[in-house]
Amino acid sequence: MSKQQNWLPLITISLVGLLSASPLHAATAPGQQAVASAHPIATAAGHTVLDQGGNAFDAAVAVAATLAVVEPYSSGLGGGGFFLLRQPGNADQPYRFVDARETAPLSANRDLYRDSDGVVQRDPAINGPMAAGIPGVPAALAHLAEHYGKLPLSQSLAPAIAAAENGFSISEHYRTLAGYRLEVMNRYPETDRIFLRDSQIPPVGTVIKQPELAGTLRAIAASGRDGFYKGKVGELLIEGVRTAGGIWQQADLDDYKVIERSPIRFNASGYEVISAPLPSAGGIALAGILQGLETLPKAEPGSVQWTHQLVELMRRTYRDRAALLGDNDFVEVPVKQLTSADYAAKLAASVDPKHATRSSELGPLINFVEGDHTTHFSLIDADGNAVAATLSVNLPFGAAFTVPGTGVLLNNEMDDFAADPAGVNAYGLAGSEANAIAPGKRPLSSMTPTMLENDQQLAILGTPGGSRIITMVLLGALEAMRGEPVERWVSRARFHHQYLPDHIQVEDAAFSAEQQSALEAMGHRVEPVGRDYGNMQAVSWDKSSNQVTAASDPRGIGEANVQRVNARSDGHKAAKTGAIAQ
Repeated sequence: MSKQQNWLPLITISLVGLLSASPLHAATAPGQQAVASAHPIATAAGHTVLDQGGNAFDAAVAVAATLAVVEPYSSGLGGGGFFLLRQPGNADQPYRFVDARETAPLSANRDLYRDSDGVVQRDPAINGPMAAGIPGVPAALAHLAEHYGKLPLSQSLAPAIAAAENGFSISEHYRTLAGYRLEVMNRYPETDRIFLRDSQIPPVGTVIKQPELAGTLRAIAASGRDGFYKGKVGELLIEGVRTAGGIWQQADLDDYKVIERSPIRFNASGYEVISAPLPSAGGIALAGILQGLETLPKAEPGSVQWTHQLVELMRRTYRDRAALLGDNDFVEVPVKQLTSADYAAKLAASVDPKHATRSSELGPLINFVEGDHTTHFSLIDADGNAVAATLSVNLPFGAAFTVPGTGVLLNNEMDDFAADPAGVNAYGLAGSEANAIAPGKRPLSSMTPTMLENDQQLAILGTPGGSRIITMVLLGALEAMRGEPVERWVSRARFHHQYLPDHIQVEDAAFSAEQQSALEAMGHRVEPVGRDYGNMQAVSWDKSSNQVTAASDPRGIGEANVQRVNARSDGHKAAKTGAIAQ
């Protein structure tokens, strides 16, 4: 990790002093725009639309659609995601959450992947059209443009259309992820034709053009939601999926809708934390950990005791995730209780200050598996409108099935359901009934777009990483709360515990040898990941100095760019390029 700093702080910042020093003239709007995304072409797309007079929500359309073109291994029109919105001009509802998670086809059922002997089959759950939920990203793009944006879709989608027509160059990251899925990509001729060369992974620099995907984007630009879910594109989607053995029907496309939800909101360390509600587990878990941490004895950030406290709270909230959480439009989940300060205090009270709790001691063991190839972007406009969005197709290149004639690479998010809730999983452990497959249901997710805000700062962050997303956002949020610069949020070394398997996953630079030995002496198992994980994108607005900064995770190939916006004599906005943080 050549660009990564050691996570142990050299100076402890007093939160009490920092937060009590209210600014005399805190800015109400930044006068600057920033975009941080996982690909430079997508970051540029966001700024292009902002420079043309669009707001943050138009820019979110541009960035999301462009990522769908240039990051086929992480997101796409055939996938879904979550958009956390900030509208400072809306005093009644300044934050909204747009749920564009995929839904199970209407013909799906809890035994969808069982064979005639009742055994769950993994291959159709992760490969090919049977693995695909009904996509939500196209509906979200239309929804954002119609209800929040200022520009027509034809304008906000133009950068993505150009990227699909002109192509993008393959990176080493593309090659690595294609390597994980090469055999499956070879199964499907359209995927093989578009994303491979002679059925092999193309060399770095190869240009991938997607004219069929450009056509689908044009249909959305012209007809909004109906351009994807109805008409010629809709017909091609149904025909392509069913011909290849899938179970989609037109009613699935007709019935799909994004859902606006109220985000999870709670207070911790002088900030209001605004995060993802169900069907994301993220906001609930953050509420348990951050509020629980406040009730435990104060420990030096980065110390063994502090790490122990965080790991034990991670363990407990992830146990709740596995046992209790699901799509609360289908199952009853005690969200108010799980996000309360009282409940977090009870979780914290069960933490032994000197010894690790074995996960088996918390009750019946329940495991979950979640894909980790996702994308995130964070952005803000000059008026303070902001978006944190996390998008996914689940595994690299999703289901590896591209629908002929559309350029749409489908997700394999059906694997995020508990395919065997009543039986056992690969660990021989019970599954979760709350996350069982049901027609029209949305699978549980860890995607956690998040904002932190008080009178002095707005922090916008999120990351890909499957089940590790929540703990990455947690660690980034803690850096923000301590007043660390945005580059630190995205680059710090990471550790993670998810209840099962019962060990701490760590990046190579996370713990010193002495720290690891001390944690092991407390009963923790430490398992090095052996590589970097995550790809956080973050924006910070310091209201006291009215400075916006942004950073893209050094583990990825993304770009973060801040521009100051100046008013011109003709009343339009002109953007002057400022610093770039990467």
